[in-house]
Amino acid sequence: MTGLVVCVAVLAAASAFGALQRRRSGRVRVRGRDEGRRIGADRLGAELGERATLVQFSSAFCAPCRATRRILGEVAAAVPGVAHIEIDAEAHLGLVRELDIVRTPTVLVLDAEGRIVRRAAGQPRKADVVAALGEAV
Repeated sequence: MTGLVVCVAVLAAASAFGALQRRRSGRVRVRGRDEGRRIGADRLGAELGERATLVQFSSAFCAPCRATRRILGEVAAAVPGVAHIEIDAEAHLGLVRELDIVRTPTVLVLDAEGRIVRRAAGQPRKADVVAALGEAV
């Protein structure tokens, strides 16, 4: 009987953890550790946008990365002065470690000076990205 109770408790805890992770995935938010952190065009390998830049960290076998690429490309095309830069996380491990990227896709929203304004780990929704751009400008 004790084994059954332990099994049910583990399943309940795992389900609660999974639900929390799913809810938080893709949410565009502010992280205190990002405050004041700046990334230049030389580190990204591309020019920053006039108003804002969407930086996407991806990996080769990441299915949500393809959908995120499409979403960010649409937003960058629709909003003047916004650039979209995609970075292969595996090829830029130093930058990944420096910016504390722990999963792909991770999207950073930078203002015109390259300061990190928002961050999303997981596939963000288009409306959330557009809202975050309003704060970056």
